[in-house]
Amino acid sequence: MSTVDLRQFHQTFFEESLEGLDAMEQALLALENGAGDSELVHTIFRAAHSIKGGAATFGFSDLAAFTHVLESLLDELRGGRRAADAETIELLLQSVDCMRGMLARSRDGGAVADAASESLRERFAAMLGKPVAGSAAGEAGPGLSADGWRIRFRPLPHLLRTGNDPLRIFRELAGHGALVVKQVQPLQQPRPAFAELDPTAAALGWELELHGDIPRSRVEGAFEWVDGDCELDIQLLRDRRAPRPSPDTAAPAAVREPAAHEAGSIRVSIAKVDALINMVGELVITQSMLGDIGEHFSVDRLARLREGLAQLDRTTRELQESVMRIRMLPIGAVFNRFPRMVRDLEHRLGKRVKLELRGESTEVDKTVLEKIGDPLVHLVRNAVDHGLETPAERVAAGKPEVGTLRMDARHEGGNVVVEVVDDGAGLRRGPIIAKAMQRGLVRADQRLDDQELAELIFQPGFSTNAEATDVSGRGVGMDVVRRNVNDLGGSVSVRSREGGGCTFTIVLPLTLAIIEGLVTAVGAERYIVPLIAVVESLQVPAQGVRHVAGGGELFHFRDGWLPLVRLHAVFGCSDAVTAIEQGIVIVVEAGARRVGVLVDSLVGQHQTVIKSLESHYRRVEGISGATIASDGSVALIVDIGGIVRLAGRRKAA
Repeated sequence: MSTVDLRQFHQTFFEESLEGLDAMEQALLALENGAGDSELVHTIFRAAHSIKGGAATFGFSDLAAFTHVLESLLDELRGGRRAADAETIELLLQSVDCMRGMLARSRDGGAVADAASESLRERFAAMLGKPVAGSAAGEAGPGLSADGWRIRFRPLPHLLRTGNDPLRIFRELAGHGALVVKQVQPLQQPRPAFAELDPTAAALGWELELHGDIPRSRVEGAFEWVDGDCELDIQLLRDRRAPRPSPDTAAPAAVREPAAHEAGSIRVSIAKVDALINMVGELVITQSMLGDIGEHFSVDRLARLREGLAQLDRTTRELQESVMRIRMLPIGAVFNRFPRMVRDLEHRLGKRVKLELRGESTEVDKTVLEKIGDPLVHLVRNAVDHGLETPAERVAAGKPEVGTLRMDARHEGGNVVVEVVDDGAGLRRGPIIAKAMQRGLVRADQRLDDQELAELIFQPGFSTNAEATDVSGRGVGMDVVRRNVNDLGGSVSVRSREGGGCTFTIVLPLTLAIIEGLVTAVGAERYIVPLIAVVESLQVPAQGVRHVAGGGELFHFRDGWLPLVRLHAVFGCSDAVTAIEQGIVIVVEAGARRVGVLVDSLVGQHQTVIKSLESHYRRVEGISGATIASDGSVALIVDIGGIVRLAGRRKAA
């Protein structure tokens, strides 16, 4: 008889377990904030129970052993025998972090248990009044070994009616080591007559010894499916373990960080799949119609051919939109990590923060969703650590002692806008200008407006802090935030009022797979400029250009002057227009900087399917990708930020 390879289900188990841990964390935070709903405790218990059952099924015995003790503690909470006090909730939150780490190590094939999980497990056992000797997986600590286990197993009368068989458990134990039956005891005294025995009721209990250097988790795993249906006591026969770290000295549970890996799958609603199937059906009908026209073509069928091509165009566009909707996921998947982060920062920094999340249902492309997490984490840490004041400082400034941090997501046109808003101290003009003067970024007599002041914090390594902190620093790494957002084809800006808080605004494209592009001609080449970066296009007369020292050029735009970048010079295109009055200048925005890009002419606006140039050729500075034009030729997609940097280096050289 063939056996089923359970490894094919591992990825689903990991994904569902991580979702369960997210649900546990949210419910625990709600309990800590005073929500007394008993359903929250049931949610936490169900999540832990599902993880325990899955871990036991797929052979992750260390994880199953950890969640078994955790579930016992949760059962006391559910039954009202233990209060959800601050200490208990803190330990349960640490256990969520610990299980995330155990799941990651299970996925990577490493040792699952570690000092942190062992320490937490012992603390849970102590809270439950269980002996510490019965805690933890045998292989978790260095020098940990045992000669075997003494097992006292007494089924409850209804155990057989649950579908469980003690003999199956004994066969599993015998597969781990030498199993010896020391004693068999009748469960009923006095013994009933044979004719009075109930064949569906358990009548015997056992005392067993299992010899060998066997982890406790494997022993407990054999009894996983009869938990709650028996009396079970497992003790070491002899313990030669090295001293284990105490709860005070054990490594603390890791603070939750954004996942380093990218999810390999997404969940799609049935409605989206049905819409896709309908579009495919329409496409098949249109293809059949066009095939019939082509097979029996005549001039009098030309009108019908045009009609069929128009229908094909509509169906293809709808099919494309349906496929793109499948990749769209709610941004709440990213937002959900921040309540826990803000809560931990509150406790660590002695501040009080009210976190408001809005627009969690706003949908973003999966690729954008995976890459926006890190910039948002940095902005949130900065806001709590350096934007929001301490309760005493807020009261002295006439503010409520609880600061407000708001995260808002919404759609605007073809973009998604994410804002991080705090009502803290804002950007402090004096310290920022002093630091900028110290670094030679501004002159002593230079007057900066609010936008120019805000731009200073995005300079590499810019910080007004006298001492670095391990949490964040207003301006430390902000250049990395901007660079990461720019790599996504977006932009980040800041508005601030000293004493009135900060608003960081991130604008991103809805998808990285298809963009709206402005097709331009430069000599014999075609270049596509992302429409999200375009401000406007115009013709500039020759007298509207000024040459500056170092070979740079400026052109007059509205009430000011902007740098001019000649695209043919950047990419070395021949036969291109060189006289500015004969070409078109496209004003684009790179970060907070506007420049003009000179091209020969504008061909049109098209939706562009992005193909990675790096994976098929190599990385080319100033080019973010490529696409296939309607005539089969390759058109390159311009990286506006890269063009500005490349042109600047050429002029300097």
